[in-house]
Amino acid sequence: MSVALKSWRVNEGPKHLIMMVWVAVNVFLFWRSFMLYFSGAQYYYLHQMLGLGLCISRASASVLNLNCSLVLLPMCRLLLTFLRGSQRVTSRRVRRLLDKSKTFHVACGVSICVFSVVHVCAHLVNMVSFSVRYSEDFPALNVAQYRGQDPTVLIISTVPGVTGVLLVLVLFLMFTASSYSIRVSNYEIFWYTHNLYIVFYIILMVHVVGGALKYQSNVEAHPPGCLHSNLSSGSRTNHRAAGEKGEELSLQMVCQEEARFQPHFPQCPTGTSETFGIHLRVLGDWTSRFSLLLLQQSNSSEILPMMQQRRYPKLHVDGPFGSSSEEVFNYEVSVCVAGGIGVTPFACVLQALFDDWRQYKLRRMYFIWVCRDLLSFYWFADLLCGLHERLWRDNRPDYLNVQLYLSNTQGLQSIGEERYRFLSSRLRIGRPKWRLLFQEIGRANQLKRVGVFCCGPKGISKALHTLCNSNPHSGTAFEYNKESFS
Repeated sequence: MSVALKSWRVNEGPKHLIMMVWVAVNVFLFWRSFMLYFSGAQYYYLHQMLGLGLCISRASASVLNLNCSLVLLPMCRLLLTFLRGSQRVTSRRVRRLLDKSKTFHVACGVSICVFSVVHVCAHLVNMVSFSVRYSEDFPALNVAQYRGQDPTVLIISTVPGVTGVLLVLVLFLMFTASSYSIRVSNYEIFWYTHNLYIVFYIILMVHVVGGALKYQSNVEAHPPGCLHSNLSSGSRTNHRAAGEKGEELSLQMVCQEEARFQPHFPQCPTGTSETFGIHLRVLGDWTSRFSLLLLQQSNSSEILPMMQQRRYPKLHVDGPFGSSSEEVFNYEVSVCVAGGIGVTPFACVLQALFDDWRQYKLRRMYFIWVCRDLLSFYWFADLLCGLHERLWRDNRPDYLNVQLYLSNTQGLQSIGEERYRFLSSRLRIGRPKWRLLFQEIGRANQLKRVGVFCCGPKGISKALHTLCNSNPHSGTAFEYNKESFS
């Protein structure tokens, strides 16, 4: 018996262990997404409209996202060949697991098909709910144009609906052609239909841009379920009835403003502006020649010659690309440290907060900027002062903590302009004492997870990385994120 158990453990144990971990991750994703949409404050009104259809559709979507990202990896033969020949994969047991790659591919494919059925059924229920439960109090939530609109029209007239139908057709062809009988009788059908995965992933990326499901972006100013003067009498009656049933939300609270909703897709922080700025540091032959092109034969230090003569050089900008600074908004407390021109990634963050700071999870931001010369602080002086004034008007002066450090200690320098008094009061001569600074932040944010973001010289980056790992203040977790220009 022990020999048989040992043999099973050697032959089947690792495979089943990986499958158990995979199943556990799928279950966890489904449960976490289900509970987020079931009880999340930002989805309160959407859940009132769609009910369990919302929770099941989004939970199944999370599982689909995971498996769609994994299903191709086991069939990447070049990757498998590299792993087999790699000197780091020396264990025979690990190499034998690579032989089971097709089994894992099939498991991911079956789960995609199963949860696609669940996802489609839940969204069909959602389309009926959008039609039947048309909201007059929150028009931005509606997909239907009026109460009682035909759900079929909603499917064929929206981007998620049309792309969803196409995805189902492609997936049906791929799944049916993968059956054993077709693969044996006509392998070419299996081969060509399986190459439709390229079309599948293209449509899948388009599928998510429709923005049919929206979340509330101003939960703090409009607690879910609060009473507003513009609510209809029927809606108020429903709120009171819900309150009598013992819901935890405070439904009788008076709203500070109307609820605002926005869809789940990325937005560039300068998306509402007609122009965007590019900041260059003149260092090296390319940037030196580019600055000469812009500044040659200029009689004014403020107006570029191309603006006077209306001769604009054609520039090709590669990007934008994602970076670590995007995660600033996903912490309640963030520390942004910039060195010189390294402030540019955080300029977008400041601009986004200036447009509407309430829509983000971020509730406190420490902005620390170290420069060698005083003139560098004028790059974004207007933006910093404007954001500070707006936060004061919104009664949140503690939201932004600005600290400016002038590392050049030769002579006493200050920002003399009256309109920049806010920055002048935050200017310090010398370099930051990082450990004392982190201890101060830790004391002010007990038991919180603080995101630390750095874009600057290696010396500053290394010091911050070391402090984050050494946990300078017990009870506060510092997570280090480094911006890179490469």
